[in-house]
Amino acid sequence: MEMTRKEMNLRIFRGESLPYVFFQPRIEPWFHLHKHHNTLPPELQNLSIREAYNFIGASMRYIHYWTGQPDPIETRFNKKVKITEENLGNKFKRYYQTPYGELFETFQFTPTGVYINVEFLAKKVDDLKALRWLLEHRTITFNSEKFKSGAEFMGDIGEPQFWVPKSPYFALAQQLMKYEDFIFTLSDYPSEIEDVMKVIDDSYDQLYEQLTSSNLPHIINFGENFDMAYTSPQYFERYLIPWYNKRSGQLRKAGIYTYIHIDGSFKPILPYLLDLPFDGYEALTPTPQGDVTLEEMKEYIGNKVLLDGIPAILFLEHYSREELQACVEKIVKYFHPRLVLGVSDELPEGGGIETYERLKWVAQWCKKQ
Repeated sequence: MEMTRKEMNLRIFRGESLPYVFFQPRIEPWFHLHKHHNTLPPELQNLSIREAYNFIGASMRYIHYWTGQPDPIETRFNKKVKITEENLGNKFKRYYQTPYGELFETFQFTPTGVYINVEFLAKKVDDLKALRWLLEHRTITFNSEKFKSGAEFMGDIGEPQFWVPKSPYFALAQQLMKYEDFIFTLSDYPSEIEDVMKVIDDSYDQLYEQLTSSNLPHIINFGENFDMAYTSPQYFERYLIPWYNKRSGQLRKAGIYTYIHIDGSFKPILPYLLDLPFDGYEALTPTPQGDVTLEEMKEYIGNKVLLDGIPAILFLEHYSREELQACVEKIVKYFHPRLVLGVSDELPEGGGIETYERLKWVAQWCKKQ
């Protein structure tokens, strides 16, 4: 019997042989945008995202990402937290009442029907007491039934995966504070920020206990969206490596494979990659889009799994098909079979028919290798 894409996905992390090059391109945002504007290629127009992956002959990675399936990670605030919302047309504000004052965040809707956070909860050091109180009254848990629902939806075209909440450092730098506010506050009031980091980490305890005892997920992503623009080697050593050792260590001890999402510049941390406690790296982006070469990536990640690898811009008309082919062949030469070939970071959302034709070409090429 032919090996399923789900079986192949797990074999890569186990270090086992494969019948051909495994392709998992992450096309969900591209698919959603074109479906929203009714510009999908005719052969995909009546298909679901799962059916589109099957038609292309590629594997799917995430169970809840643009699939309509629920996120297996649930976040709730207890009854002590009063939350209200204010509709402002194409924006809305969400207010949180705390004993230390009100916090609010603002979201703006985009033309594709999704929303982005444009104003964050904590704006200054005076907000940290309120933020800390709010996070102390937050619960984050793993819903096994939602995971099973997503896994059933995905079927045999990929090992069902999802991401855990960000490290305390990146939760503050990307989600709870505007980055500039965070980094200046960290510099001027490190102990206050570190207190909040500890509260964030403590709020993850129940989640990690549930993940490690569930016997359900086999591969988990640390969705950090890492970019050196958010940190420095000094902060990386002080705040991130210890947390990665702690939390990835918990999962790996339970037999769960882990990888981290690094989709920005990362050259200054190349020397750390081999010893970080992850089984693989997602979205590492080489030149001509990223700040490292494929040769440097191979040297510094060793025998760890590379997820993705093809610069997204090579799927656009700015570059020739020959350049795309040369890059794909080099990635496979360097990393297969410890390779989940895909797009770093994702298939360009605005790409048209040419982008789709290149995607299909890679899928067909992989089956022949």
